Amino acid sequence: MTSIATDGGALRGGQLHRTIDWRGAFWVASGVPALVLFSIGGIAGTTGNLAFAIWIASVVLGLIQSFTYAEIAGLFPSKSGGASVYGATAWLRYSKFIAPLSVWCNWLAWTPVLSLGCSIAAAYILSALAPIPGFSEASPEVAAWLADPANAGKAAADAVASLTAAGTPAIRDWTLYSGSLGPVSFSLNAVFWIGVILMLIVFSIQHRGILGTANVQKFIGLVVIIPMLIVGIVPILTGQINWDNYSPFVPLAEAYAPEPGEWNIAGWTLVFGGMFIAAWSAYAFETSICFTSEFKNPARDTVRAILYSGLLCLVLYSIVPFTFQGVLGLEGMLAGPIVDGSGVGHAMAEMVGGAGIVTSIMIMLMILALMLAIMTAMAGSSRTLYQGSVDGWLPKYLSHVNPHGAPTAAMWTDLVFNLGLLAIAAADATSYFFILAVSNCGYIIFNFLNLNAGWIHRIDNGHIPRPWKAPTIFIAAGCILSFVNAMFMGAGAKVWNPWALWAGVIAAALIIPVFCYRHYVQDGGKFPPHMLDDLGLKETDLAVRKAGMLPYLTLVAGVVVVLVANWIFVI
Repeated sequence: MTSIATDGGALRGGQLHRTIDWRGAFWVASGVPALVLFSIGGIAGTTGNLAFAIWIASVVLGLIQSFTYAEIAGLFPSKSGGASVYGATAWLRYSKFIAPLSVWCNWLAWTPVLSLGCSIAAAYILSALAPIPGFSEASPEVAAWLADPANAGKAAADAVASLTAAGTPAIRDWTLYSGSLGPVSFSLNAVFWIGVILMLIVFSIQHRGILGTANVQKFIGLVVIIPMLIVGIVPILTGQINWDNYSPFVPLAEAYAPEPGEWNIAGWTLVFGGMFIAAWSAYAFETSICFTSEFKNPARDTVRAILYSGLLCLVLYSIVPFTFQGVLGLEGMLAGPIVDGSGVGHAMAEMVGGAGIVTSIMIMLMILALMLAIMTAMAGSSRTLYQGSVDGWLPKYLSHVNPHGAPTAAMWTDLVFNLGLLAIAAADATSYFFILAVSNCGYIIFNFLNLNAGWIHRIDNGHIPRPWKAPTIFIAAGCILSFVNAMFMGAGAKVWNPWALWAGVIAAALIIPVFCYRHYVQDGGKFPPHMLDDLGLKETDLAVRKAGMLPYLTLVAGVVVVLVANWIFVI
């Protein structure tokens, strides 16, 4: 493969195009703040009054970690695919199998955003097209039902249930096929098919290449981010915040129950469960550096893209959960429609004093926010697959690029894989959060490897000029946080599903046969010669391991932290 040009001109077919600057990456990553809406209810359900603090703490940790990612991204101006690709190269000297694990786990973390986002957006669309009737015990229809002699002796609650069942559109209960698969259910219901249509729409937008994607997302991003800021700020200015909703500042006694608990082992387990799942959203702005080989000026654009994206997330991930909790209170946050995401749009409308048309507008904005997150995920995850293929980690077919510079083979792979996940996510909230937890296990593994890749690159490739060099204290902090995040995973994954941690480990291990097929069958045991061009190295140079045993000891320590945390922290 020929080297990628740096003069900003269009490249020949088969390669990504250098057509954006950091602003374009910022807008592509602007879907990340919308991820807070995916699990705002779920985290409140596990951490209670601590939820707002969980979000703030998580995004602050993500911002600290981003300094490491920004430095190592600058080492690879000709690569795309994000921090996992840049970090994988650091581990290559120490193991052929650890390096692709980083790329694979990052993709496992990002790609489910397509299915999860589509499932929520589809639920909103279905609610608009086929709403469930809203009867209460005070409704005149209930009085008429009770007056019917055929219903003598029945209670008002019976009337509400009967009228609701009779008035619910049949499409809401329809499914082409459903069943169970291990710990989860799946259903080819109306939500699934609407979600498929949404995925295809996103694919068609991405098909135009990164410049077209960035231009579309700029406008959608403004339409979404501004209302999120309004929802976060207006209730504070209008005095809707109930300050009692932030106390007592203790964990819940039990998940999804409003009774306060204590700072004991069970309480800390729920807290770590919240920190674990919040990381999937709050750290995700690192996707802004997935486009290094598409930047006009990588040395300038890379660090600006991730830091400005991080600052946006710091604002929105702090203010939106704070306001939601202050207005709704714990019981409101634990309501079913907030937990599963289907009622977040209505809640946003109520916070700004809206009804009727305002509610409809907020629901439309919620759908756009989810579409924005989906587009961000497809753009980032497909480029991770693409670069993994170009560098010899993943099958060759994934390196195909269309004339617009879009990695279409990787995009189709994303889409097909997510059709299966969408069928699971569309089934019920339990299955939805199982996917989220397994996905996040991959994300924490990637996070651990890449935060430690920062200091490994400093040791092994310290002679390589860095367009931007992070203060050493942030590289050290990133190393420490890699173990903190490992603890979150070991302790907290079980909060979401008893099998989540082990399912996540199995999912991560699937890279072994995939990599072996590419490396030993397709490439004959050798890496593509261009893989190390950015570092000025040849494959024979990988035999020099300046860090000695430290990377291996780090891996062992990480595994120990996960296992010990899983053993100590129980619900």
